[in-house]
Amino acid sequence: MAVLTLPELTFAEFDMRPVNTRVSNAMLGRSTETADFGTPYWRLYAAQAAELTNSHIDDVSAFFAEASKGGNVFACHDYYRKRPRAYGSTPLSGTKAGGGSFTGSAVLDTVTDSRTIVVSGLPASFAVNRGCLVEINKSSTVRSLHMAMADATANGSGVVTLTIDFPLNTTVFTAANSTIQFEKPSCLMLLDPGWSMPKAWGSRTASFSATEVFF
Repeated sequence: MAVLTLPELTFAEFDMRPVNTRVSNAMLGRSTETADFGTPYWRLYAAQAAELTNSHIDDVSAFFAEASKGGNVFACHDYYRKRPRAYGSTPLSGTKAGGGSFTGSAVLDTVTDSRTIVVSGLPASFAVNRGCLVEINKSSTVRSLHMAMADATANGSGVVTLTIDFPLNTTVFTAANSTIQFEKPSCLMLLDPGWSMPKAWGSRTASFSATEVFF
C-alpha cells in the first residue's frame, strides 16, 4: 500500500462533503424514527480539473495508474478549504507564540471529549473559522478529518479550544500520539472506478470521485 499525493491542479469543480451514515423511517402517528450507524466519512463526489497542459496530462496519467492499483490511497484535502479562511490563498507561515516557525502543524494538547479539543503550538491570535477543516494525525495512514463548528481564536500563548464534528474516535487519537494540521488538512481516499481523462484537443480535462477509507 502507498499513500499518494494528489497532483497540484486547478479544479473547475471539487465537491467534497461529509457523509453521515443514517437511516430514517416514517412511522405511524406522524412520527419519524432516525438512527445513525457506522462511521461517518468524507466523500469526494465530483472533481473536474480545468484544461490540462501536456505536463499535467502526464502527471495525472501516472497518478491514476498508481491510484487504481489495489490498496493504494491518496491524501485528499478540500481544494476550496486549504487552510482557515483568514489566511486566504497564502500557505500558513509565521512564528509560534512559544517560538519557532509555524507552517500549519500544531500540538493536540488535550482531548476534552469527542467533540472538544485543545490545540497548542500556534501563533498568538491564530484564527479558526466555523466551517474550516482540521486534521488530527496519528501517522501517515491513520488520520481523521474534522470541521470546526465555531469561530475560535488562539490566546497570547498560542492555545485555542475547538469544537469539532465528526466526533473524534478517542480510543485511537489521543494527545499522546497525535498532532494537528491546519495546512491542507487531509483524509485518506480510495479512487472510485470510472475516472476519466480524455486527451482530445477539444477536451483536455480529468474527472474522478473518491471515498474515504480507514486503516
